[in-house]
Amino acid sequence: MAHVSAAERRPQLIKAAIGLMAREGVAAGSTRAIAAELGVAQATVHYTFGTKEELYRAVMEQLTHDLVDQVTRAAPTDASFEESIVTLAEALWRTVLEQPASYQLLTELSMFALRTPYLKEALQSHHGEVLAVTRKQVEQAAERTGHRLGQPAEAIARFFLAGFDGLTMQHLSLPDEEAERVCLRSLVSAVLAMA
Repeated sequence: MAHVSAAERRPQLIKAAIGLMAREGVAAGSTRAIAAELGVAQATVHYTFGTKEELYRAVMEQLTHDLVDQVTRAAPTDASFEESIVTLAEALWRTVLEQPASYQLLTELSMFALRTPYLKEALQSHHGEVLAVTRKQVEQAAERTGHRLGQPAEAIARFFLAGFDGLTMQHLSLPDEEAERVCLRSLVSAVLAMA
């Protein structure tokens, strides 16, 4: 079998870890299980990442990158401010509906990271990146449409994300599509009123 460099192996291991932990939970994400998922030796995981926590950090970064990429691609370029916010909220909500296992994994990793000193910075980085992208989308929509914001874009982004995180947790634990649609519309209306 040909040698595969750590740089090539890294994304393969991240994908295997995401697949395994999305199916079975963070507790199932041992380096041994992740190695078995990819069909490599456990030493390969340690050689590539050093520690399990470093692998978990890479998983959080990948999940964040994927989420940000999906929502950024959905950003309208010719809609009104209100339509832009609605479109972005709906695009983000679609990712929850289409990828609940990824959101559950990200939620589990977030809770794990709160009690793991090495991962706290990764958790802060995740939330910081999501906040920065949301703030930027609000700012760009306002600039593009000439909309003068009633509150700072960061406050609007934080408010939206707080509500969205709560709605996501409700969807994961007690799904109700009709109630979720009503709540999402109400959240967007509140965001628009704030903006």
